[in-house]
Amino acid sequence: MWDDPVLTNIEEHFWENRNGEVEQQKNPETFDIPSKEIRINLKRGQAAKLAFDIQTQDEDGSVQVSGERMWVIVLKKTKGHFLGILDNEPGCIEPGSGYLETGCKLWFKPEHVIGIDNPPMDYLTSSYPNEFST
Repeated sequence: MWDDPVLTNIEEHFWENRNGEVEQQKNPETFDIPSKEIRINLKRGQAAKLAFDIQTQDEDGSVQVSGERMWVIVLKKTKGHFLGILDNEPGCIEPGSGYLETGCKLWFKPEHVIGIDNPPMDYLTSSYPNEFST
């Protein structure tokens, strides 16, 4: 499953990544994203901030789509996609719901990246020892 990139969609997976380039074009004065050059050259261990659309269900059974911005730690790049580990717990769904939670792996593309950070290696090795060991 993690050898070939597969992007999620809200219909099948109940969540998807929002295209940051499209959001930036809609709001160029207020929505900054890193340059394309920086986004396509993410390295293992860097953190990419992504915007997620997540389907939820209200108590009355009505379906809503909530937006969240969360960090994903880059594991590898392949075929123009990145594989990463979600480094946040979505606030709009119950923890342990099974479909999107801290530590889950997901594919994303450079156009999904809306921010970049460089977490310290000791954070990566303590948080994700199976992926980042010294």
